[in-house]
Amino acid sequence: MSPGRTLTRSHPTRAREPGRTEGVSMSVVSPDDAMTSTSSPEADVLVVGYGPIGSALAVLLARRGWRVTVLERRRRPYTLPRATSFDGETARLLAGTGVGGELGRITEPGTGYQWRTADGKTLLDIEFTTEGPYGWPDANTMHQPALEELLAARAGELRDITVVRDRRVVDIADGPAGVTVTAEDDEGATRTFSARWVVGCDGANSFVRDRMGVSVTDLGFSYEWLLCDVELREPRAFVPTNVQLCDPVRPTTLVGSGPGHRRWEFMRLPGERAADLNREETAWRLLAPFGVTPDTARLLRSTTYIFQARWADEWRLGHMLLAGDAAHLMPPFAGQGMCSGVRDVANLAWRLDLVLRGTAPESLLDTYTEERKAQVRESILASVQLGRLICVTDPAAAAERDATVLANRRGTGRPEPARPITCGLLHRPEGAAADTRVPPAGEVLPHARLLRPSGGEPLEDPVGRGFVLFTASEAEPDLTPERLSFLREVGARVVRLWPDGTSHGATDGTDGTDGTDGTDGLVDAVDADGVLRGFLGRYGATALLVRPDYHVFGAAADPAGVAALVDDLRTRLTAPVPAPAGRAD
Repeated sequence: MSPGRTLTRSHPTRAREPGRTEGVSMSVVSPDDAMTSTSSPEADVLVVGYGPIGSALAVLLARRGWRVTVLERRRRPYTLPRATSFDGETARLLAGTGVGGELGRITEPGTGYQWRTADGKTLLDIEFTTEGPYGWPDANTMHQPALEELLAARAGELRDITVVRDRRVVDIADGPAGVTVTAEDDEGATRTFSARWVVGCDGANSFVRDRMGVSVTDLGFSYEWLLCDVELREPRAFVPTNVQLCDPVRPTTLVGSGPGHRRWEFMRLPGERAADLNREETAWRLLAPFGVTPDTARLLRSTTYIFQARWADEWRLGHMLLAGDAAHLMPPFAGQGMCSGVRDVANLAWRLDLVLRGTAPESLLDTYTEERKAQVRESILASVQLGRLICVTDPAAAAERDATVLANRRGTGRPEPARPITCGLLHRPEGAAADTRVPPAGEVLPHARLLRPSGGEPLEDPVGRGFVLFTASEAEPDLTPERLSFLREVGARVVRLWPDGTSHGATDGTDGTDGTDGTDGLVDAVDADGVLRGFLGRYGATALLVRPDYHVFGAAADPAGVAALVDDLRTRLTAPVPAPAGRAD
């Protein structure tokens, strides 16, 4: 068959019901053919992998109106835990899928994270709060199967998501207008799917990454640990929630993993055989000193794993993209593995939305790799640094480490703020160097309690599904009809921030429109605690343009600056984005 021809096979047609995940009719394209400009894809985006990252991406895209097909190799949901927690920033991003009201049901706030020496001295003490800067607890422990069940239920509510299980992807053909993906079931029967884009959320052994053929940077830092997940038979308090025992006899990690669950991890020692460690009797022997026995807990899983520190050097090739573990792997010591994957899809979803709408060029997706790879690299390096301190089994080296850390300890600390974006789609004022970040550009917007001016009811978070231009109520931004038209085109809202106590002279956008009042294009909100007005004041700004992933695009101090801010975004979204130095598209 010549390239570009399609074979269409008829299938029984069924009316698609809300929440249906399988059984829709599909046209079948020859596996030998890539999608051409004349083909009609079955989906806008095809996601490979239905873990928390793949399901979150599917929901974020479907909420924006795009058709999503998800291919999952497992016949049934995976019932064992992997990740055990996520931070407050990640909680806000997950809430953007529509599951925010249920997250509290499947999580428990962490109280803190301590490092302790073999004789019980505290090396590091980080205290978590339930009212973090992003509107959620600093640390949220969870049983991962419960999170996946929650996201799957949300996906089932959306008509535009089709989930096909028992399908292992075996080939991807990339054409000028999209992809053709071939998948087979457990019996070897193949089926093809077409889409405009494919995103590999298929884990550490990603087929999509292998098919792309991209290089991988591997820091060569890895150790083997025994992982023991338990379900407690009776409630039990662990204070603080997370503890790292920096004992050279055997470094050990204790972490919360959601209501009624907990995890212990034990490092494999030099000369110790993995086969001996990876036995149920070994797990119970190591758990016993912590009061965990068959009488007090049920062992859900006991297995060894080897953590790695690596990232793919490119996350996009043609119409193929990577996210989550398919794009990066990191040691567990900073708890940023799954969090980084959620940040990936929050960054990617709005870009795909703009590209699919034709509002932005495909090259916008290259800034996804640029931004996220830089952030992930920092997280991996930080995790490796922690790991080098923890994975010490030489008593003399451990004693030297302990003395150094104790001499420099400053008491109880707080979690570091979310990492800013340092490159990519950020505003740089005229005269600023191209590789220089000018704060607050790139910063993560803090959570603010916004109220409607009339009645003081809470205003739904305006960020998360589109750009938002926040302006101080006393400012007069230079928003011409042309600029307002552009903001509407990219789904942006303009929110005027009033100080607490304002109860008149403002509109609240309650006429049924998409967040504007239908007259001057503005939504008015009372900044109840002064968080955003304080953020503006900190940078001498009167306006703040925020991206859908809560990162600040840029700030402006006066009407001319606001005009330049909006014009810069328009230029950046409507013109091809130059590839970073040293890389060609």
